[in-house]
Amino acid sequence: MPSLGAGMEEGVLAAWRCAVGDHVDRGQIVAEVETEKGLIDVETFHAGTVRALLVEPGTKVPVGTALAEIDAAERSTPTQPTAPASSSPEMVSSERAADAGDVRATPGARQLARREGVDVRTVAPSGRHGTVTREDVASATPPPGPARARISPAARRRAEALGVDVASLRPGPDGAVHLEQVESAPPTEPKRGAATGMRRAIAAAMSRSKREIPHYYLSHTVDLGSAVAWMEARNEARGLEGRLVVGALLLAAATRALKKVPELNARWTGESAPPLEGVNLGVAIALRGGGLVAPALVDAHALDLDALMTRLTDLVERARRGSLRSSELSAPTITVTSLGDRGVETVFGVIHPPQVAMVGVGKVVSRPWVVDGDVVARPTVTVSLAADHRVSDGHRGGLYLAEIERLLQHPEDL
Repeated sequence: MPSLGAGMEEGVLAAWRCAVGDHVDRGQIVAEVETEKGLIDVETFHAGTVRALLVEPGTKVPVGTALAEIDAAERSTPTQPTAPASSSPEMVSSERAADAGDVRATPGARQLARREGVDVRTVAPSGRHGTVTREDVASATPPPGPARARISPAARRRAEALGVDVASLRPGPDGAVHLEQVESAPPTEPKRGAATGMRRAIAAAMSRSKREIPHYYLSHTVDLGSAVAWMEARNEARGLEGRLVVGALLLAAATRALKKVPELNARWTGESAPPLEGVNLGVAIALRGGGLVAPALVDAHALDLDALMTRLTDLVERARRGSLRSSELSAPTITVTSLGDRGVETVFGVIHPPQVAMVGVGKVVSRPWVVDGDVVARPTVTVSLAADHRVSDGHRGGLYLAEIERLLQHPEDL
């Protein structure tokens, strides 16, 4: 059972995504784990053949408990034939689950759906992060009378994006819920207490942070005039989907500036925090149902702006539909939080242990600014730093913010 954040002590194995005898590759999703922050995809860090599944779905186990045995000595080769799906009940189950696309469902829900002939893709979920439960399938089982309402895949995806409860929608004349009905519906108010588990996890991590980490805080307002002009010039030759945004430039600057002050890219081990070579940039993402997660843009230091934009968009979408990987939650080496879209001009974050720094980004604001002796209106942003005084001091933190400013003054260096 992986540790997916400070304060996590146990988790529930929700479902297996592999079977005994399967060959798995490094990075392949092999299980789903339910934590107080939702359902998380767990990948393996070793290639080999699954020898045994040690934990039954639905079982709560402590962090560090072995979930499966993988024989790394046995590796499949291109010449080995693939076993037919009909030769193994476990493989049949896996294929049926794959046919359901990205729909999340508990093992009991899938079993009942197969028995009753219900397509889980058409079932309105009530579980955490859009998970179909056994009760959902039971309530969706067609009665002898009129057929139940169905929803198209496009409408379901749009409902998830808009925060609309599909169960509250009235079907059309054909008995189905379609895209136009979803788009015209008001967002569903989140249920009171729906994020209680996540709030407990956040409370535990932040309380530990404030108890153990001696924070110091710095902030600096940066002129974005050069960065915005450079970005707009680049965007002129791009299509709408390929355009850069200011947020990507700020994330890139926060990443590149760590070359100047590498001790901020580290993890406290209990006695020290040696700088890490690669930057796994955590990005704080607010969830529509309440709470937040901070998964990592892994190897952010190796991404150009276009790749960073693509990865960031994908990360946000998967975070909000509950499709994050365990490695993305446990990987961050430094985190950026932004409340600019909420109108907040300055944000001071709380460091997420064992990290040793957090960068805050506020709203882009037009301010009077002196340029070559003249007062002109310029786009500006306030960048803050919360850092661990055991690892760095204000002088080094100030150098980091100054390097972010320099990079944004010379965006071609990003």
